[in-house]
Amino acid sequence: MSLTSRLALAGAAAAVLALSACSASMRAHHGGMHSAVHSPAGATTAPKVTASTPVLAGGYKKAEAPAGARLYFVNLSDGATVGSPVKVVFGLSGMGVAPAGVEKAGTGHHHLLVNVNEWDANAPLPANDNFRHFGAGQTEVSLDLKPGQHTLQLVLGDQNHIPHHPVVMSDRITITVR
Repeated sequence: MSLTSRLALAGAAAAVLALSACSASMRAHHGGMHSAVHSPAGATTAPKVTASTPVLAGGYKKAEAPAGARLYFVNLSDGATVGSPVKVVFGLSGMGVAPAGVEKAGTGHHHLLVNVNEWDANAPLPANDNFRHFGAGQTEVSLDLKPGQHTLQLVLGDQNHIPHHPVVMSDRITITVR
C-alpha cells in the first residue's frame, strides 16, 4: 500500500471518528469503538449498521462486492444450543478469501462479531474480543464462550479491514451456550 493510500485511509478513519454519533463516555468506555456491546446478550433485533458509502471522506475507495455475494454460518443456525468451545464455520459464496493486506478484486477476509449491537460499515473494524479478525484467511474458529446467550455475525473486510460496498455480512444469529 502506498504512502498516499495509507494517508488517505488514516484521514478517512479520522473523519469517521470525528463525525461519529458516539457520546464521549461511550468512546472513553470502548476505547473509540463505534459499537455498543453492552445490550443484553441474545437480543434478537438486527444490529445497527451505518449505511455503506462507496468512497470514504478521506477519498478511500471501498472494495466493491460483486452482486449476489453472500456470507453465512455453515454449521450454526439462529436459536441453536451448543456446548463450549463453539465451532464456527464461515461460509462465503460469490467471492473468494484473501489474507488481510492483499488487494485482490472479489476477495476479502472474515471478521466475526460476538455480542455486537452497533458497528460502522465505513471504518476499519476494530480488533478485540467482540470484533474477531481472521486476517490470515481462516474460514473457521473454535470459540470459548461463557454459558448463556450470545449473538454472532460475520462481516467480510477488504485488505484494510474495511467492509466492502455493498457490505457483505451474514444475518446476526443468537446461540445459547450450555
